[in-house]
Amino acid sequence: MRTKAAGVALLVLAACGPSAGAPPSPNTGSMAQAGTPNTLTPAEQKAGWRLLFDGRTTAGWRGYRSTVMPAGWRVVDGTLSRVEPATDIVTEEQFGNFDLLVDWQVTTPGANSGIFYRATEGSDQIYFSGPEMQVLDDDVHPDGKSQLTSAGAAYGLYPAPRGAVKPLGQWNTARILVDGDHVVHWLNGVKMADYVLGSADWQARVSQSKFAKWPEYGKAKQGYIGLQEHGNPVAFRNIKIKVLP
Repeated sequence: MRTKAAGVALLVLAACGPSAGAPPSPNTGSMAQAGTPNTLTPAEQKAGWRLLFDGRTTAGWRGYRSTVMPAGWRVVDGTLSRVEPATDIVTEEQFGNFDLLVDWQVTTPGANSGIFYRATEGSDQIYFSGPEMQVLDDDVHPDGKSQLTSAGAAYGLYPAPRGAVKPLGQWNTARILVDGDHVVHWLNGVKMADYVLGSADWQARVSQSKFAKWPEYGKAKQGYIGLQEHGNPVAFRNIKIKVLP
């Protein structure tokens, strides 16, 4: 995120592993998604999964508040990569309830990015509306010093446990489950955050953060999935979604 969250002492989530009742999701173990990148197995197709990135083109994506794809985002060796200065990008389609899988990789020390969901385009910046799962080199970036802003966290609001993120240059698998107001983050098979949008706990945390300045933050029932341009190279692949009722 482009500015640091206002700090308040928050409890670290202790629970690990999938929450009770969560729908099954493929390849959420400690390794990045197995198999041929940017493809679906017959079982995944049967279960209702589909690709948001085909590994060859930027079809289905565009710049935030734009009709075209920024030139700084390109397809490189089967990855959707930010390679030069650009803007945040979003899916052309909006989503409400879903299970999302994304492999991500950072290769430069201190690299920073993020995955947004239910973002809307009424604001100048995507993070004014869309909550973010942090993508980060925890070892070098200053945000890695706080569990509120380290890899896998619900940025600035719900802290992530230590030890799940892979070292620089290795692939990580993020999963974001959004089912009504209930949201769960996993990173490499480890539960990172579990929260309820609009709950008393959510509202208390938002009120003590920088997001309190933006009344639309986390309010949309559906919106775009976004990938953040934060001035660093970052690569994504195996972007898969299963739309939920």
